[in-house]
Amino acid sequence: MEQTDMAVRFPLSEHGTPGRYFVVIGSDVARKVCGFLQAAGHRVRHFTQPTDDELRQALDQQVAGVAILLDDDVESLRYALAVEHICPHVTLVATVFDRTVADQLVQVLPNCRVTSPAELAAPVLLAACLQPDLLALTRTSSGHAGARWEGDTVRLQPYRPPRSLRYRARLGKIRGQLRPHDSSSRIMLTGLAGLLVILLVDWAWLVALHHRPPIEALFEATRTVSTVGPVSVPDSDTAYLVFSIVAMLSSIVFTAVFTAGAVDRLLAPRSVGIVGPRALPRSGHVVVVGLGQVGLRLCTRLQQLGIGVVAVERNPQAPNLRLARALGVPVIVADAQDRFVLRKLGLHKAQAMAAVASDDLDNIAVSVAARAVAPELRVVMRAGDHEAIAETRSLFKIGLVKDLGSLSAAYTTASLTGLRPRGVLVHGKRLLVERGDGTFVPWPHANRCDHPQERNAEADTGPRVATGEDPSGR
Repeated sequence: MEQTDMAVRFPLSEHGTPGRYFVVIGSDVARKVCGFLQAAGHRVRHFTQPTDDELRQALDQQVAGVAILLDDDVESLRYALAVEHICPHVTLVATVFDRTVADQLVQVLPNCRVTSPAELAAPVLLAACLQPDLLALTRTSSGHAGARWEGDTVRLQPYRPPRSLRYRARLGKIRGQLRPHDSSSRIMLTGLAGLLVILLVDWAWLVALHHRPPIEALFEATRTVSTVGPVSVPDSDTAYLVFSIVAMLSSIVFTAVFTAGAVDRLLAPRSVGIVGPRALPRSGHVVVVGLGQVGLRLCTRLQQLGIGVVAVERNPQAPNLRLARALGVPVIVADAQDRFVLRKLGLHKAQAMAAVASDDLDNIAVSVAARAVAPELRVVMRAGDHEAIAETRSLFKIGLVKDLGSLSAAYTTASLTGLRPRGVLVHGKRLLVERGDGTFVPWPHANRCDHPQERNAEADTGPRVATGEDPSGR
């Protein structure tokens, strides 16, 4: 991606020699992978969670590849090690979300190709949040590269956010300083502001009217704020005496207000700062709803581009909250379906909103609420091909819908059939798998297999049309 303008051609896709035998473990994405392999003429044994005996029996023949597509990293690691023990050096594709676990797995099993739906989806979601004509936005050694569809090709070009967007984002971050969104922070700042006003007025009075040296005047003003009282008051200045009395009484009140707000902030976990990078931006920002693996990666990618971001998470015990604080991502713990919450986030001045929670129907509800608050806002929604989503899109345009399950399924099937992909793009209804040499392979959408969703459901059949709902994923 070092070129300034590189056209990418489309070679013929190759899905492997038909009739090969694969083993697939998992439920949601695994059903799409199984359906694709069946449609390509391969034999597939599909398990939801096989026992050791069932796994050993399934691998007791010539296996072309094994896909382990689970939401639990520990389960994925256990199955990967078991498959390697039973069938050494087999082509293995495993879903692992944690990067540390993924790196260790690759070191132990060089024949294992680790994939993360969050890593696959982040470039696509990032591009959709910034510009509608971008297909994906990835990091390179020299910056960022954007993929665009031009004619019948994909062009990869160096990308930098437009100057207007960077200006709005920078201005929004500045405006967000010292503008807290929660009541305890406002109380604390009110008390602090009151104390500072008393200090400055007293200091200015002593310097301007009593001609005191600045340092001595500051000492006297500090005594007043701390309710100790001035050292001396001229007999002729009754007004200053009255002011000192009122100032000391007011300082007691402002000190109590400041202390109450400070104690509340110290005792309660806070994911939004008053100043600094975790302050809530006020314009040109992107609101990310859902702080799972996908949401967290999207937030960090936006920050790398200098775009302000605020995440909204409904679960106060979400495991990524602590990591988000460490990364400087401001997070509000609230229900994004509440229009009052969306208004407080400055949605009408935002660059975009991305609803990337694990539940498709929750993302629909959030997108509809966002449209009601800011009708012109660009809304990016993580969703699959749930029947309710198709019905909603037939009624009105709710946003840019990105099917993460299809991205992950395309990447997995391409890896199983030997393409060693680098990523997956979406253009309209097309899936485009990027190969290692920079070319793109058109990839078909996979129907789900119709294996029953039970613990040990399995099959060894040809192509079939899948039915059933898509359970929420990670």
